[in-house]
Amino acid sequence: MAVPHCILYRDAEALPVDQDPRWALTAARAQGAMLWVTLVAPSIDDVKALGEALQLTPLGVASLLRSHQRSKLDHYDDQLFLALQPAQYDDDAETVQCHEVDIVVGHEFFVVISPDGAVDIDTMRTQLEQHPEILRRGPRGVLWATIEYVTRGYRDVLDGVEHDIDEIEEQLFGEDAGVSRRIFALQREVIDLQHATAPLEVMLSRLERIVSHSDRFAGAPAFHEITDRARYIDARVTAFRQTLDSALTVHATMIDQRRNDAMQKMTEDGIRQNDQVKKISSWAAIGFAPTLVAGIYGMNFRNMPELEWFWGYPFALGLMVAVSTALYFLFKRNDWL
Repeated sequence: MAVPHCILYRDAEALPVDQDPRWALTAARAQGAMLWVTLVAPSIDDVKALGEALQLTPLGVASLLRSHQRSKLDHYDDQLFLALQPAQYDDDAETVQCHEVDIVVGHEFFVVISPDGAVDIDTMRTQLEQHPEILRRGPRGVLWATIEYVTRGYRDVLDGVEHDIDEIEEQLFGEDAGVSRRIFALQREVIDLQHATAPLEVMLSRLERIVSHSDRFAGAPAFHEITDRARYIDARVTAFRQTLDSALTVHATMIDQRRNDAMQKMTEDGIRQNDQVKKISSWAAIGFAPTLVAGIYGMNFRNMPELEWFWGYPFALGLMVAVSTALYFLFKRNDWL
């Protein structure tokens, strides 16, 4: 069972408060303060209990119960429900990991839920406490700071991915056998990163409209600067994906080229072997002709008329030369020699 962690902020000062969200919210309303609630790795019942304690809308609670969501924004009554995906780059493993964080913003409270416990919410909150001017703006100011924190975190991730792509380009032309596996793995990471970043521009534009048209959001910082950053992030991620698609195409082309070169070499070797076989066969046939004649006249049967013929020996030699010469020119004309 996950236990909510509650902190009360009044005029940017953290105050102790009852850890029961229901009573903590009552205290926040009584003191005109903001309630911060953190919930890490909750079960379904934990989320439902928190929703009941804070009087969250049923549709919003249902949204929180969906896991592995893309970045999104839902607006129910005076409550905002956001799903963000902060990203981290592991330098040692050279991998990108995206983790979901769910946020609920009400008039008096700010709720952060880490479904898998991978997001360091305490670090984010500690950094926020160093900027009391943001805390004084209430839950909407904290929301702005949270989105600012998440989007700025993409900078190191994008730089790490860009470095990996540069290495892949070197591996491509270095004929590294494992480059295809690395391209596919990085492409999967970039797709996950695109799921996290692509919706941000539309989300923030919508959020800015909500803020500007609601008196309840008065005093919240403007989101247009973060919207521009989100547009830039999405453009870089899209460029990464296109580059990796091109790398896969180039890799496939290079593999086909090497295969064609190997087939061409095999064909050329086969042709050379065939030429050699023809030459050997031709010379063997030429050499066989004198052997055949010599074998016939070397049998020495009594009734062979050539044995007693005065011209028999010159005739045999001439026949050998004539047959060999005829075969030589025949093979030569047919390009066997």
